[in-house]
Amino acid sequence: MRGIRSYSDPRGNPIPSSTKDGPIYLCTGVKTSFYPNSQSAFWCPLPVIMAQLNEIRGRLALITGASGGIGAACARQFAEKGVHLALTYSSNLTAINTLTEELKAASPDLRISTHQVDVGSAEQIQDMFLQIDKEHGQRPDILVSNAGYGKRVPQIWDITLEEFDYTINVNLRASFILAKGVVEHMRNQRWGRIIFMSSIAGYGGGINGCHYASSKGGMTGMMKNLSTRLAEFNISVNDVAPAMIGDTGMIPNAQAIPEVAAGIPLGRLGVPEEVANVVTMLATTGYMTGQSLLLAGGLK
Repeated sequence: MRGIRSYSDPRGNPIPSSTKDGPIYLCTGVKTSFYPNSQSAFWCPLPVIMAQLNEIRGRLALITGASGGIGAACARQFAEKGVHLALTYSSNLTAINTLTEELKAASPDLRISTHQVDVGSAEQIQDMFLQIDKEHGQRPDILVSNAGYGKRVPQIWDITLEEFDYTINVNLRASFILAKGVVEHMRNQRWGRIIFMSSIAGYGGGINGCHYASSKGGMTGMMKNLSTRLAEFNISVNDVAPAMIGDTGMIPNAQAIPEVAAGIPLGRLGVPEEVANVVTMLATTGYMTGQSLLLAGGLK
């Protein structure tokens, strides 16, 4: 709805001159969620709405599985955008410390915490959230559920029940527990981003077995349900479904790379930074929700 121009926000802050040109819209409801103490409607330029809804500087992101590969690439990109970080790792203390030192050297004003967590343990996840509460004074605004597990067992007759249960536990159940741990904070502030790391396996492809495909397909189903349930709170929920990404353990050894790359339409492996590009786009594009983005070099 258009209205009379106003060059200050509800707190009395002047609107930058660069945004004064263009249509003015009545801001109310979810559109004013970035002013949590404002109850009344007001007139505001559309560029201001978009800038506030998609700004992630100063937010807190939780990235699981951040000691290397995709998780570390996401941490670097978020740090460049001024996002505070809570990073988890399972066992590689040297790698997570090296990453943290790198990020703090480049962005000394950021709060960065690290947490050793087995995401297959609900108790360890809950303890992690208590640590985050203490170190950051809040729950995460952005969740990147990246930590996962996938043992290559192609045939169902070779997959034990224990292997199936463990894979579901680490990939699907952990993402559910992580989402539950952040969603109340996101609801209260009417802003949030939840990004799951799925896989081409969730589409029926990939080189792992049905245990892994089930865990990733279930993740996409959960994402789509949550996206409809949480949209009214300005929480966007999406997943990224990569395939054949180098430096992630997806490829068994360096000798296998040429053969694997030959089967990809683009003729090469993806790199973690390309996955991080998509994650960053999702974090800064609140209008996108309920989408599973296949990043697979042309594989279907």
